[in-house]
Amino acid sequence: MHAFELADVLSATKGERRAYEEFLRVPALSMGLYRLPAGGTDLQAPHTEDEVYYVVSGQARIRVADEDVPVNTGSIVYVPKHVPHAFHSIEEGLTILVFFSPAEYSNQPK
Repeated sequence: MHAFELADVLSATKGERRAYEEFLRVPALSMGLYRLPAGGTDLQAPHTEDEVYYVVSGQARIRVADEDVPVNTGSIVYVPKHVPHAFHSIEEGLTILVFFSPAEYSNQPK
């Protein structure tokens, strides 16, 4: 079993310089914490796995394909694999839990 407390995950990754820090990886799923500062730029490319974002804190917008919606604390967004997407207009720094299924990069060609 893997069990996590959000406060512990936030604390453990607080000083990291990387925007994304994975904390769980099993074949069918991976999870990580993604942080983007206010005014920052999200440089993601489409992933080869489905993903779900849960906004722990912050305020911004996300564009998924041709849809654009606001996100803030408590927002949940599903993004199908291969679909272009990015957070933008980040008014308040974002802290986001990211869930990939299957685990991130599992479907990338080898």
